Amino acid sequence: MNAITNFYDAAAGRITDPAMFMVADAALKRQVMSLWAADHARLAATFADKVDAFLSDAQVGMAFLTPQLYRIETEVYMNRYPSFDISRFFSVDTTGDMWDIGTLVYSMDQVGEAAFMSGGAFDMPYASTKMAQATRNFHLAAIGYEWNTQEMQRAAKLGRALPSDKAGAAVLAADRFIYGIAMTGKNPAGVSEKGWTGFVNDANAPSAQVANDGTGPSRLWTAKDEDLILRDINEAITAVETGTGETHIANKLALPTSAYNYIATKRVGDTNATVLSYLQDNNTAGERLTIVKSRALETAGTGNSTRMVAYDDSPQVAKFMLPGAHQFLPAFQKASMVYEVGGIMNVGGLDVRLPKAMVYRDSF
Repeated sequence: MNAITNFYDAAAGRITDPAMFMVADAALKRQVMSLWAADHARLAATFADKVDAFLSDAQVGMAFLTPQLYRIETEVYMNRYPSFDISRFFSVDTTGDMWDIGTLVYSMDQVGEAAFMSGGAFDMPYASTKMAQATRNFHLAAIGYEWNTQEMQRAAKLGRALPSDKAGAAVLAADRFIYGIAMTGKNPAGVSEKGWTGFVNDANAPSAQVANDGTGPSRLWTAKDEDLILRDINEAITAVETGTGETHIANKLALPTSAYNYIATKRVGDTNATVLSYLQDNNTAGERLTIVKSRALETAGTGNSTRMVAYDDSPQVAKFMLPGAHQFLPAFQKASMVYEVGGIMNVGGLDVRLPKAMVYRDSF
């Protein structure tokens, strides 16, 4: 029980340190959640004799709802959805707050060359920097949920805590929204409302199709042997290094899920190595290469074909601007029988600062 008290206050019925809870072992988490559920069922039961008052006294409804919402929000924010985790692909900049209107973005390039000169010359060559700046606006987005008096009365009458499914659905919708903006610049309806692009479709990143030298001839990896597949991938990786004058090296490769799975099972000759395992040990980027997969790359290429992205995963190259992560607002009674819980976020989109350090290769 001592380990539990490090992050759970039994008297208050609340998790006091969510970060410590998240790294606890599974058995300890189950024990805490069991205690938590029991405590809030007890709390709900204290309102069983006040059911009729829900309709006549708004304070009773809020007294029931407020601690319930604390439990729900803590639970759903700890239970994130990894399928929408954009931090696997690039940095997320949370500098700022919910009400920031934008940021000033600077890009820099070095200019100047060394040259031979005589000891008494007056024409000393100088190095300098060339700066450019642009603004990136932030925009408010929202997704919340609501409870009605009937649902609250039934929970109170049965002595149960309110379920977290509505709040969970709102958090999932927020994560899905941010994932779509980060990957393509588009909302869930497939529209780029703010004129943004994303990780898979930045117009300034160098783009080309892989070589058309497979059987047929064909660009598809299913029509190529392992040597040609490795050649296609290493060409993309090398293009980052050569395109930036060896300033940046591709340390991350993002592949469509189907392509990743294909090379993860295709063997290299008569060996136990797959194309994927061989690539991780033998590539032009060296040991630092990390390979990830994304469903967003399945149709991001030329003519809705597959696309891979080789890039330097650095905040100097690309980062997602999220000054205000999704958060719930205090509940309020918006109608005689309805309580609303608003949810807002402040989103700035993906800022690709050095597009030549990110290379696209398509149609494999």
